[in-house]
Amino acid sequence: MTDSQDPPFAIYRGADAPTLEECGCMTYEGETPNLMQIQPKLAEAMQVRGEYADVPYRREGMSLARLWVKSGFPLPLHSHDCDCLYYIVAGSIRMGTETLSAGDGFFVAAEVPYSYTAGPEGAEVLEFRGTDRFNIRVRDKPVAAWEKTAAVLRESHSRWREEQPPVRRMPQKR
Repeated sequence: MTDSQDPPFAIYRGADAPTLEECGCMTYEGETPNLMQIQPKLAEAMQVRGEYADVPYRREGMSLARLWVKSGFPLPLHSHDCDCLYYIVAGSIRMGTETLSAGDGFFVAAEVPYSYTAGPEGAEVLEFRGTDRFNIRVRDKPVAAWEKTAAVLRESHSRWREEQPPVRRMPQKR
């Protein structure tokens, strides 16, 4: 929903959420010649999807996206043109040397590149933005590195085919 006459109170249903593609709120920007060169191999490697994203809520000036990444799915290095606040609902992710689990989160300012890899159970992540339209700018890498990513995706097919979303657990005090 994006209308300057948005109501002051609204209920939304996750089951009714459009996919990120259907929503049309994210545009792809930037030049990635190596990624474009390897795209056919990546498309073949993605026959079994390792990620799913939808947008349960959207109105003028804000949006909530929900991402499910399956075990070991590598999100490529990328950035957005807006600040993003992330909350891990279930499972875990690995960002550099940090492992973040259910109840953890992270903030990424506009144009700051980041990536992560889903943990052994996968992860369900909520993405909060102070805008209803945003971009994604994937950072290109050498063709050999994209081919390695394609191999990881392809090798994950048997695991991902039947994989279910991670179990939601209450965060534990440290």
